[in-house]
Amino acid sequence: MYNVGDKIVYPMHGAGVIDSIEEKDILGEKQSYYILKMPGEVKVMVPIATAEQHGIRNVIDTEEANRVIKVLEQDETEMEKNWNKRYRDNMDKIKSGNIYEVADVVRNLSFKQKEKGLSTGEKKMLHNAKQILVSELVLARHSNKEEIEELVDNKINTSFAMFRTETPIQAESIVNKFIPFDASANAQNS
Repeated sequence: MYNVGDKIVYPMHGAGVIDSIEEKDILGEKQSYYILKMPGEVKVMVPIATAEQHGIRNVIDTEEANRVIKVLEQDETEMEKNWNKRYRDNMDKIKSGNIYEVADVVRNLSFKQKEKGLSTGEKKMLHNAKQILVSELVLARHSNKEEIEELVDNKINTSFAMFRTETPIQAESIVNKFIPFDASANAQNS
């Protein structure tokens, strides 16, 4: 049982603060609900009776938030080549409510977007996963949305540069390697 003011995570929605606990009559059935205030002034009602089944959990602490950020600093994990299977795998990770899995999805899809772009569905998934990740890190690190978004983007950009950017090969050297060119000989023939 959670109390008003508790910071909790609702998988697929993100982290928020319990604004109130109310009893509502919906379809003739009275139930108690957590009224969860989410980022962007969104309020979500979560039935208390099924909160555990929905995967409701406490927000991670600052120390754990730092470990989650380290996930963003690593190389991407292996993903399915088939986009349909990859989409389902990533959706399962997000639905799990495990913040490490969500961070893994954010990093992997961000890398994929930088390398060759994403389908519309995967772009939306990346956006949603990033919102879920940011909402929890904001509460865990007692920060604001803009700072956390910048931190996440910087960590991903740095790790992408470290793991994916290769030293560009000079085009001229490749051409010269296969087709020797002697400028002085060419000048004599003119």
